[in-house]
Amino acid sequence: MDEAEFLDLADAEMARLEERIESTLDAADIDCDIEPQAGGILQLTFEDDSKIIINRHAAAREIWVAARSGGFHFKYAEGKWIGTRDGEELYRALSRLISQQSGGAVVL
Repeated sequence: MDEAEFLDLADAEMARLEERIESTLDAADIDCDIEPQAGGILQLTFEDDSKIIINRHAAAREIWVAARSGGFHFKYAEGKWIGTRDGEELYRALSRLISQQSGGAVVL
């Protein structure tokens, strides 16, 4: 996949993530500010001021997630974003990470 294809794919996924996270957290009544930033970055700030940063990394052709519990990289394969270390799917990982940091049960 070349860089332009990656950026199109990653930008579409980032838009879906923002919408899905926002609607899920609103439905669960979890206090979280969701701030899209330039360059394909999505910042989640929780009530305790902890953050999760989700961004696209063009050079690696990956989506990266930084959370309190560590950093995670996801590569696109077979129609999904899959964790490069453990094979965990992006939405499952984000559900776990957001649940840990928000203190509420979240399923994206």
